[in-house]
Amino acid sequence: MKNRKTTLRKIILSAVMLAAMYSNANNGLSNNPKNENKTTFSIKDVKSGNQLLIKDLNGIILYKEYIKDSGDYSKGFDLTALPNGSYVFELEKDLEIKFYPFTVESNKVLFSENETTIHKPYVTAKGNYLYVSKLALNNEPLDIKIYYKDTSELIYSEKIKDTKSIQKVYKLSSNYKGDYTIVLNSNGREYYEYITL
Repeated sequence: MKNRKTTLRKIILSAVMLAAMYSNANNGLSNNPKNENKTTFSIKDVKSGNQLLIKDLNGIILYKEYIKDSGDYSKGFDLTALPNGSYVFELEKDLEIKFYPFTVESNKVLFSENETTIHKPYVTAKGNYLYVSKLALNNEPLDIKIYYKDTSELIYSEKIKDTKSIQKVYKLSSNYKGDYTIVLNSNGREYYEYITL
């Protein structure tokens, strides 16, 4: 019962924080020198459509924004309002996700030097051929599952590991026209691609 109350409190707190951050985002945050609590988060070379998230260590999304303009991005956030703990900015690009960890302690924000990047798998189709590629600099495995029509009919499954550059080609039968779903798992994340032959 105590765990339920604690979990419920965390959920309510996260919802309140998300609502507060969302309302600030709608009003347009800016770098205000009079507000010492604001932390300016700047990134170079973003593209329109990239996604910026702030998450806690449980994976709960506290803030979400789709970047509107390509180029340099800069925005002020009052991160001191967050409870003490560890958090991360995630910038999701086309083929990679960058992580910028930070901690909040006693209303102070400390950014870590341990910025990391994971590379997303990439899928293309030409004719009856399906091409899957992924850069795996830490030899992280990639699980590939190919389904025909929907995710109930698995036609192929493979786990690739111990390689830094994954390059696979699959020939799909021309007798099976229609929709395919490709489910890819790597770095604790799941990606879906949909193709039609």
